[in-house]
Amino acid sequence: MRVLITGITGFVGSHLADFLLKKGDIEIYGIERWRSKTENIEHIKNRIALMGCDIRDASSVKKLIEKIKPDKIFHLAAQSFVPTSWHAPQETLTTNIIGELNVFEAVRELEINPVIQIAGSSEEYGLVEEDELPVKETNPLRPLSPYAVSKVGQDLLGYQYYKSYGLNIIRTRGFNHCGPRRGEVFVCSDFAKQIAKIEKKKQEPVIHVGNLEAIRDFTDVRDMVKAYWLATEKGKPGEVYNICSGKGWKIKEVLNILLKLTKEKIEIKEDPKRMRPSDVPVLVGDSTKFREATGWKPEIPFEKTLEDLLDYWRERA
Repeated sequence: MRVLITGITGFVGSHLADFLLKKGDIEIYGIERWRSKTENIEHIKNRIALMGCDIRDASSVKKLIEKIKPDKIFHLAAQSFVPTSWHAPQETLTTNIIGELNVFEAVRELEINPVIQIAGSSEEYGLVEEDELPVKETNPLRPLSPYAVSKVGQDLLGYQYYKSYGLNIIRTRGFNHCGPRRGEVFVCSDFAKQIAKIEKKKQEPVIHVGNLEAIRDFTDVRDMVKAYWLATEKGKPGEVYNICSGKGWKIKEVLNILLKLTKEKIEIKEDPKRMRPSDVPVLVGDSTKFREATGWKPEIPFEKTLEDLLDYWRERA
């Protein structure tokens, strides 16, 4: 089987590649931009085929897909950091929506029909009312950031190309996920990195935080990539599936779990720069539809996820 992972050098893409290599009998192709950081895949570079391509360039995307003729495409390449989308809304919308459009158009024009998994986001739901929790796939989409709008665009474009052209597109809406290799700009990783630096005396014993009251539904990335694979094996084209644990954690609780894993005495300080213009107060999902379709369930406890993440940063502090 030939599998193409766009965004293979990223957090989720690298873990998905690890997962597929363990399955065996799969040729893995990945897209990298010329300035991509490849540290996440250094340990597997000799076992995958990395190919240069900018997802925003239609002709290079088409040439790449024509060359590979993949059986499955996991479309993970994106501008994926919510705060960046406030500063760079145009880049976020272009990379995420036009990048995906280029993949769809290449597949359509080449008259091939691989299974395509679209990595959507719980951020698409945006403003969720209390009586709508936990969030089902049928919930209204009320995006609250340019990033969230871009993911809604990807989601609906996937539905449209399935209906209009019969492309085998399966849409997933992943809720928060973390684990080793998570970018330092994301909240769990940011806390873990700060603690690791404090332990090595490279930072004063103060952790700078944003909104600690937000509630999020966290899944280990290693469980998330299993879900992505199962979506392509057992999911129905045209359908959309939530992938989540179903349990909400206040960001303050996440910080407390990490603080219990260190012997350092650490002060907590609020940093106004870490606050967003508008934030989603609560995002807890219902993944019943996906679990019933695929048999998936998360297996790695969140405390273990955070411990592994902290150890990852301890090695790099």
